[in-house]
Amino acid sequence: MESLYLVGLGIVALLAFIFCLVVFRFFNLWLRARLANAPVGLFKMFGMSLRKVPVGMIVDNRITAVKAGLEIPTDPLEAHYLAGGDVNHVILALIAADKAGISLDFNRACAIDLATKGTGKTVLEAVRTSINPKVIDCPNAAMGRQTIDGVAQDGIGVKVKARVTVRSHLDRFVGGATEETIIARVGEGIVSSIGSAPSYKEVLENPDRISKTVLAKGLDSGTAFEILSIDIADVDIGDNVGAKLQTEQADADKRVAQAKAEVRRAAAVAVEQEMRAKTQEMRAKVVEAEALVPQAMADAFRSGNLGIMDYVRMKNVEADTSMRSSIAGGEKKGGEGAV
Repeated sequence: MESLYLVGLGIVALLAFIFCLVVFRFFNLWLRARLANAPVGLFKMFGMSLRKVPVGMIVDNRITAVKAGLEIPTDPLEAHYLAGGDVNHVILALIAADKAGISLDFNRACAIDLATKGTGKTVLEAVRTSINPKVIDCPNAAMGRQTIDGVAQDGIGVKVKARVTVRSHLDRFVGGATEETIIARVGEGIVSSIGSAPSYKEVLENPDRISKTVLAKGLDSGTAFEILSIDIADVDIGDNVGAKLQTEQADADKRVAQAKAEVRRAAAVAVEQEMRAKTQEMRAKVVEAEALVPQAMADAFRSGNLGIMDYVRMKNVEADTSMRSSIAGGEKKGGEGAV
């Protein structure tokens, strides 16, 4: 019995020692939370420390929420911390939304905080943007473009700079498209609006026509923002794209015509060369036929079909014919000279 008594006494002493350690370690936090009407149990604090949760941060955020009129237990705060969220930003965002009259519950705030993790944005920034709208330059100079270029129906280019005023849409913030989508959609709307204008002069005279047309298209659908206004900051004249395209088309047509002409010239040269080749071929045949005449005469002499007198008479006929030809040619030349 004495041994059991001693064991029980030891256990009680151990529990008392642990209780003293807990009280000594967390008494200041416990007292601060109690005085702020945001009580947190000592053993709950001890359990947080065992789960490697920063007790001071959880207690301080609970006190902040309670003092702002928000009753948030420590368990959801602890769960959000263990999930990798930023408890400080969530509490500050809830307080800012509550003071501004914006409907935002704890679970949605935690979802927004986890969704923006690693993007450089926070749930607090989302709430602040919902309260105080921000201005987005379109196009974004960091993307390498200074203006949005469009072409009116008369072929004149127009360069536009726009400023888009947006605020966060908390209901669509989780899963909604980002600022890049807003910039792309606004740029597409501006190009379409310029392209539908009959002349660049109308764009210069009524730049608000662009903003009204683009704003009416509901470009913020499916995004994390709500577009409040689209303002045209600058409008400038660009190149005469229509004339440039016509010049390039004319130059292309010229090159095509030159190519076709070159094809026809090459075909004509080929035909000419072919005719020359045929002429040379016919001359060769004539020379070949003339070369057979002496051989035929020799065969005729040998066979007795041609005599000496026949040959003499043939030569006389050839001489007479040659003389008449020369006389006729001389008379023709003399007549031309007299004239």
